This record gives sequence, C-alpha cells and structure tokens, in this order.
Amino acid sequence: MTRQSITLIGGGLVGALLAQLLAKRGFAVEVFEKRPDPRVAGFIGGRSINLALAERGLQALRTAGLADDVLQRAVMMRGRMVHPLNGTPGLQRYGVDDSEVIWSVSRGGLNTLLLDAAEAAGVTFHFGQSLADADIDQRRITLVDEKGVERHHDAPILVGADGAGSALRAAMNDHTPLGIRVEPLGHAYKELEIPPATGATRFAIEPNALHIWPRGGYMCIALPNTEGSFTVTLFLPAHGPHPSFDTLPDSAAAATFFREEFPDLLPQIPRFAEDYDGHPVGALSTLYLDRWHIDDRALLIGDAAHAIVPFHGQGMNCGFEDTVVLADLLAESGNGTRDAFAEFQRIRQPNANAIAAMALENYIEMRDSVADPHYLAKRELGARLAERAPNHFMARYRMVTFTHLPYAYVFERGRAQDMLLEQLLRGSTSANDVQLDAAISTLEATLPPLPKLRHG
Repeated sequence: MTRQSITLIGGGLVGALLAQLLAKRGFAVEVFEKRPDPRVAGFIGGRSINLALAERGLQALRTAGLADDVLQRAVMMRGRMVHPLNGTPGLQRYGVDDSEVIWSVSRGGLNTLLLDAAEAAGVTFHFGQSLADADIDQRRITLVDEKGVERHHDAPILVGADGAGSALRAAMNDHTPLGIRVEPLGHAYKELEIPPATGATRFAIEPNALHIWPRGGYMCIALPNTEGSFTVTLFLPAHGPHPSFDTLPDSAAAATFFREEFPDLLPQIPRFAEDYDGHPVGALSTLYLDRWHIDDRALLIGDAAHAIVPFHGQGMNCGFEDTVVLADLLAESGNGTRDAFAEFQRIRQPNANAIAAMALENYIEMRDSVADPHYLAKRELGARLAERAPNHFMARYRMVTFTHLPYAYVFERGRAQDMLLEQLLRGSTSANDVQLDAAISTLEATLPPLPKLRHG
C-alpha cells in the first residue's frame, strides 16, 4: 500500500513537530526549509525571543513522545518577578503551586531536538531550499537553493509551516485571495543579555521566574536560559516621542534611558553597548486570514496562518496545538483532505483569533497593570474565589496556560469573570473590601460551572 505523500514548507518548530506526528501516523513526509540545517550550520534565528512552554505545547510534545526530553533542557518559571522603579521586586505566581509553572526553552535547542525526532520517524528534510513558486492547480512547487539552482517537486498535498513571512501564503494568495490582514502593534523590541554569574549560583537574578520591569507604556522582560544567562527584551514604541526606538538610536542614548528607568537592570548587562548597537529592532504584528486553505491542495498552519504578538507566551503553544489537531484530522480522513483542511480551519480559527486578542491585552497587563493597585486587588479577589469556588472560577491566565480549554471559550469566560470582579470590587483597591461568602453566591448564581476536564 502506497503511503499518502505530504509536502511541508518550513522546518522550524511547528513544521518539524507536524512532520514527526504525520510520519508516525503513516504519511510519507518531505520538508523543504530555506535555512541551512541548524544541526550543521548552527542556529540562525528568525525571532529569538525565548520561548515559554506551557501545558498546551507540553501536551503536543507528550503526543510526540518528546516532553521529558524537552523539559530536561528547560528552566522552570513560577511566575512574574515584578521590578518596580522604586521598591522591592515581588513574585506574582502564575498558578496555585509548582504544579502550575511554565518553562523557558531555547528556540534553537528545541528545533534541533524536533528535527532529530522527525528524521528518526522517517521524515525527509531538504535544507537550503527556498520556495520560489507554487503552482496550486498543477500541485507542483519550484524551489531554489543558495546557489540559485532550481528544482521542481510534485506536491499533491501542501502544508505551509513557514512562519509569519510565509512564502507559501504569498503564493496561495496569488492564486486565491486569502483575506490577509496584518495589524502592526506599533511597538517593537530589541534583545540584550544578562550573562551567567560567576561562582556556584550561575544565575545573576532569581532563575525560576519571568522578570518584568513594567513602566506603563513600555517594559523590559528577562527569561532564564539553562546555562545561567538571561535573554532580556526591551519593548518600546517603534516611533514617536520619547521614549521610542526613534529617540534611542544608539547605545549611548539607550544607556542614559536605562539609568533613569531600569537602574537595577543596566549593571547586569555588561555588554549593553555591543548588544544594543549590534542587535536589530524587531517588528511586532498580528496576522489574520479569512482563508487558511485552498480546497484540498494547500493549507497554512501555525504562524503562517495566525502569527500573534509574544505577550502571552502562546505562539509556539498554539502552533503545537495546531499540529495535533491537523495530524489527527488527516489520519482520520483517509483521502478526504479537503474535509480535513476545512475542519481544521473551523476548529482552530476561532481559537487563534481569541489568543491573538488575549496576547494583545496581556501586553498592556504586563507593562502597566501588574503594578496597578486595582489590578492587584482584582487578582487577589480572583485567587480567593478560585480557592473557595474552584468549579466556578479560574483566572484567565491559568485557563490559557495550564488547561486545554479552547482559547475561544477562555476568552469569553475571562471577560465574564472580569466583569464580575469589577462589579464586586466597585473600584476598590483592596480585596478585603469584598465579603467573600456573598461574592461566591453571586459568582455561582451568575456563571455556570467550568468544564470538568481542565488539566492535562
């Protein structure tokens, strides 16, 4: 029996995991990746913002049999360590205890592990092969290597996992308009580094946390790496009045800004000038498509279909969740690819739109609300309700990060819960102002119980 062939464009995180899952389900999978093999050439980044691995991504890795291997290379993060401009840093836990944590993982290291696993499952990779053209009608693609040499490849089933700048998306859109909409955030980022500490501690600051320096309209974050360093990311308006990347054109201007706004962080970055002047300013946008596929011929997945801003740490997790849904649908469909592609979009598009919205909201929360007294009161009241009435209340962040509840459900439930918290607090900045038994009665009368299945 001839195995059904699937061609993937893109061998990054989502492409490599999808390839392995499809191969394990009996498909013959070939992957074309424009970059050289990172296991040979070293990792060449696209975006290199550290990745936050949460339950949805972990569940996909469990399906692939890779979760334990990945966690051995990850650093646990219990919560946000908030660094106010004046005051003592404080930890805001993500979950109720150490059973609810997220993990900082290296993009390059994870990509290497996924490529090895996919090859072991029988996937064929072709590196240094850029998609030059896709003839959707003839189900045939043209690829060009780094020397400009063309090759053609028959691709009866074509899946694009080639990221936010997807070449396959452009080719599909030329054939059939996909309703592409790109919404720039207006803010951009630049990466810096806190090096490992000398001595036994390895880490210069608390290792088991995602550090945030919230400053209202902008912020810095720092995520730990296994070898003891931290990847620091500065988020600022891209253009406009101070502070913006326009007004901080070089490390001298930026260092003055850091001395004023991040005085405890600057001394931790000894290569500040080299990092700031040497690293590019990265753009941040949200991508929406009306159509993710062209009948049974071509489909987009992950960032190629729904790139989001990184402020909920869910881009990779959402993409990994995509791979399990698609692999299952294709395995169940026999040769009915059209139905599988349509069902994939039907299931995943509302969830992609929901996490895109929540990621945008989380940027405001991270850079501003985490230091706001009313927000902290809502957070405290929510924690008390979750403890006393766990079947009716769970913080939205916990639902996103530690459960498999659909993002679309979480978005709507989170809005309803937030309206209830606002109603209970009535503008107060203290959870102690709310009579808890009465609040629980209101909660149980207002909102239905949460779905039973929550954790993986």
